[in-house]
Amino acid sequence: MKQQQLINLFEDTNIVIPLVFFKKYKDLSLSLEELVFLMYLRGKGKVFTFDPNNMALELNYTLVDILKMISTLCDKKLLVIETYKNDKGIVEEKINLELFYEKFTSVLLNETMEKEDKKDDVDIYATVEKEFGRTLSSSETLYIKAWSENFNSDIIVEAVKEATLNGVASIRYIDRILYEWDKKGIKTKEDVSHFLNKKNKELKEPVEVFDYDWFEDDDANE
Repeated sequence: MKQQQLINLFEDTNIVIPLVFFKKYKDLSLSLEELVFLMYLRGKGKVFTFDPNNMALELNYTLVDILKMISTLCDKKLLVIETYKNDKGIVEEKINLELFYEKFTSVLLNETMEKEDKKDDVDIYATVEKEFGRTLSSSETLYIKAWSENFNSDIIVEAVKEATLNGVASIRYIDRILYEWDKKGIKTKEDVSHFLNKKNKELKEPVEVFDYDWFEDDDANE
């Protein structure tokens, strides 16, 4: 699609490109021309009859241009051409844009997850610094980064709290707690709570002392 064709497309047709598509189209390896064409197709619905001659007429392109664009988008797995039989038994081809929507949604979800993961990391650093009452060293931040790749943020925060509760402001000590919890199969905040409650209960249980009457024993031996 030539630049002049693209200009003509904007001038002659009413194609709306939502901002969210415009911001993310490169993440789908799309050119601007391909994005504009997809938005034109999107205006026809999710599934619609494939009529390349009518498309060429509406967009003022050659039939060859339309077929090339459709072929490219099929190769990128952003649309499929499906064959149907209509009510009269005549075979028709329809364009289905479901793949485009699925891939675009996946891009948005991945971005959201990355932002959440990054936020979790920042929260963990802030939590450790608050509990320690000081700024973390570069080596300590490396430990936390490694934790973030192997444990969820709730478990890490609980390990930090357990360390400070025991009066130990040490990254290595927290690392040991996480290692021991992992060995015991502790994976969630609820697992931590159950484990600590059980541990505290065991510590508080009274030790049974054998009641032995020394005086009675002495009398019996006399």
